[in-house]
Amino acid sequence: MGTQESNEETSGTGRRALLGAAVLGAGGAVLGMTGTARAESARHGGGHGGLKSLPKPTIVGHRGASGYRPEHTLGSYQLALDLGADIVEAGDLVPTKDGHLVCRHEPEIGGTTDVADHPEFADRKRTKLLDGVSTTGWFTEDFTLAELKTLRAIERIPANRPHNTLYNGRWEIPTFEEVLKWQDEQTRKRGKQVWIYPEIKHPTYFRKQGLPLEERVAKVLRKYRRDRRTSPVIIQSFEPTSIQRLNKLVDNPLAVLLSSADSRPWDFVEAGDPRTVADLVKPAGLREIASYAQGIGPTLDLVIPRDAKGNLTQPTTLVPDAHKVGLVLHPWTMRNENPFLPANFRRGTDANAYGDVFGAYKAYFATGIDGVFTDQPDTGLLAREAFVNN
Repeated sequence: MGTQESNEETSGTGRRALLGAAVLGAGGAVLGMTGTARAESARHGGGHGGLKSLPKPTIVGHRGASGYRPEHTLGSYQLALDLGADIVEAGDLVPTKDGHLVCRHEPEIGGTTDVADHPEFADRKRTKLLDGVSTTGWFTEDFTLAELKTLRAIERIPANRPHNTLYNGRWEIPTFEEVLKWQDEQTRKRGKQVWIYPEIKHPTYFRKQGLPLEERVAKVLRKYRRDRRTSPVIIQSFEPTSIQRLNKLVDNPLAVLLSSADSRPWDFVEAGDPRTVADLVKPAGLREIASYAQGIGPTLDLVIPRDAKGNLTQPTTLVPDAHKVGLVLHPWTMRNENPFLPANFRRGTDANAYGDVFGAYKAYFATGIDGVFTDQPDTGLLAREAFVNN
């Protein structure tokens, strides 16, 4: 973030304040704040200090309500709102061959659509190097939007979520423009602003394919007048240089996603930058991120590491360190099912059975995180209610 944004943060009108306002507008009613109190908090909410007075932790519907519906479908997004999610992660954005932005977890769609059942697309199957990983399947950049619209979404992890397979084939792949129109429609119907949290996927990979994402995202946001400081759209990416590029194109709140400590963002790999995520979560790295972004989305293991047996250990200093430089933390991802929980919160051995997820939420909330991505927003809301009232 440049000098102008830094000055605005101090006066309480910068994008960091707007990220706080997003949390406030979406979640204030859940915690019983009056409209006047919410507005007053937003006016005095410059930087992270203001966020401390806002309703939190924020519950972000991860790819919608993906614990109950196939992810990144309008059905999943709709259910996330119905369950009370404060913000919906509507859109992991990847491009089509003809340059449209669509919502898929990855450009490879063999595991999230019925493309394998379409003989007319059998010859589109490819093996590609995706961020250094050999990946075989069908890729969005090899299809036109019209072709993708003939496909239907399916459950990505049926072994863990067999009940979600009931909904296989019910929804098509949404475009980013359709999501923005849906956001408008839901805002009108619900009488309150709906917020979304799209992610730009593999931007370096797609730029090399001649399909740069940041400019496309900015163009769509400008078309729908969602490129402003007050726009209810927070944009995130695992590649810091992608967020830096977006910082010059739009005024939206921005967040850098952070994977495991020993990993390197792919844009760093391509540029020969030797730093790892472990470097980025040090005070100097966080200060750098705070110069162009308003938040971070770390994996939960960066907040509380696990030991060799998978049990939670002691929290790191990431939360206080990030807060010192004014960054908001929205870690990922809480899921109810046993395999995704720390070992000391699992119950039994059934892969699709729920563990002690409320105990896990309590442990993470106690670190002071500002919010969390969750596949089951209703569980997250109940956990938040228990945490803030006890």
